[in-house]
Amino acid sequence: MATQSRYVEVARHITALGAVKRALTRALPAECPGGPAVVLSLLNTHGEMRMSRLSELLGVDVSVTSRHVAHAAQRGWLERLPDPVDGRSRLLRLTPAGREMVSTLGERAVEMIASTLADWSDDDLDTLITMLSRLRADFGDCRISHGGRPLAAHPDGPAPSQGAGQDALPGQAGGDLPRTPSPSHS
Repeated sequence: MATQSRYVEVARHITALGAVKRALTRALPAECPGGPAVVLSLLNTHGEMRMSRLSELLGVDVSVTSRHVAHAAQRGWLERLPDPVDGRSRLLRLTPAGREMVSTLGERAVEMIASTLADWSDDDLDTLITMLSRLRADFGDCRISHGGRPLAAHPDGPAPSQGAGQDALPGQAGGDLPRTPSPSHS
């Protein structure tokens, strides 16, 4: 079992990952800042949903979510449609322009990561992927809903995936970059 000092070192490095997230956010197009980018990513991952569900996935108040949604809607990246189950509610759905922006966001994130880690070996990248995946799995979805309970399945859509929400990067499915085949190590 690891000593307490090892956990302190791990905590320090995890905290420092905020710099990586900030660098990736700076790679976003000026017209699509972080909040709206994550909204687009979540809609791309989970499909259409109500504002309340999106707010839960983001882990923020509905008023904050509403501002991000308004930004994306004004640019034609999402549309608000009547909810067939409850006519008083609206469903949010990506438009073709929104799907195009999600693709652009993902490409920008991959370009920045590829540029930054260009001198890493395939084995180093495989180790990083394995360990980050394990870390995410061990932490699970530890966000708390507005009611103080962990997020669970919701009638408006699927249960949140690990990493969904504010920690998801633009163009990612719940924090995952689009899947690409791993190079074979022959």
